[in-house]
Amino acid sequence: MHSERAILITGGAGFIGANFVLRQIERGGACVINLDALTYAGNLDTLAGIDQNPDHHFVLGSIGDRRLVDYLFFRYQPAAVVNFAAESHVDRSIDSPGDFIRTNVVGTFELLEATRTYWERLPHAEQETFRFLHVSTDEVYGSLGKSGKFSETTRYQPNSPYSASKAAADHLVRAWFHTYGLPVLTTNCSNNYGPYQFPEKLIPLIIHNAIQGKPLPVYGKGENIRDWLYVIDHCRAIERVLEAGTPGEVYNIGGSNEKTNLEVVQTLCAILDELLPDSPYRSHADLIRFVTDRPGHDLRYAIDAAKIQEQLDWAPQETFETGLRKTVRWYLDHSDWCQRVQDGSYRGERLGLGTGNGRE
Repeated sequence: MHSERAILITGGAGFIGANFVLRQIERGGACVINLDALTYAGNLDTLAGIDQNPDHHFVLGSIGDRRLVDYLFFRYQPAAVVNFAAESHVDRSIDSPGDFIRTNVVGTFELLEATRTYWERLPHAEQETFRFLHVSTDEVYGSLGKSGKFSETTRYQPNSPYSASKAAADHLVRAWFHTYGLPVLTTNCSNNYGPYQFPEKLIPLIIHNAIQGKPLPVYGKGENIRDWLYVIDHCRAIERVLEAGTPGEVYNIGGSNEKTNLEVVQTLCAILDELLPDSPYRSHADLIRFVTDRPGHDLRYAIDAAKIQEQLDWAPQETFETGLRKTVRWYLDHSDWCQRVQDGSYRGERLGLGTGNGRE
């Protein structure tokens, strides 16, 4: 191998995972084994720039495929695992919850067991430095009222099939530390945005629709509040936890950018008005349409990131405004990537209105 140190990254063709993979290759010093099942949200186009890089090994497969994962451990002898692999869209979890249980719960279990088997056979010195980092979400904590923030000790109260499946995975990771001593780390992040995000998510969906003069769908009255985190800041935080985090600990990662969904859409429209002065659809805010809210839609999320800031000296580098401007510019400059994604099965609708029967 080109680099001596290997790291197994699962879900590395998805939005956050791919950004993390690209950063690791850019930083150098590690061989990345990238395991991804290439479901609807996985996109090899994102990784096209490193497909010939000797430090990047893409493997098509699932974290639930125990024989494959065992082989990857045997073949590459990784010093760490970073688990991004997950079904991650709340709306899709409402329509097809079974996929989320299979990947996020059963898949995480299989990955943990494969990791434990590998780790227990390592020499003591390598056991001491090995890490399993599980990437989770603030949605496991449920919904906040008008005040307060989620901390690492907040009680779990997941409200959607997606967040329930992630909560179950978090509990498995915790149990494998307390029961077997596996050196795990868990991060719970707020809403990510930035380059390479799949267009069903709010920010890229609004950008794509606005450019084409299509309606900009906003759930309910647009009053739901999220804490927004630029994806590169999130990747930096994961790197920091991997380097210096204490095994068994949980670290909440937030951008300290609480915005209502309507504020986000209005800000996007203003940036697009500025960057596309000749657009026939200005003012883009005129395209906003309020649509039926989804079931179990949590009112507010907000992250208290004091622990990672104080213990690991991490803080976001982007404000919401600077990050959002970079994001809009990226999508305007990468219309070819966006077009290829949209040529697939995704049609830009709002999902999760509870119209399906929940069966696969």
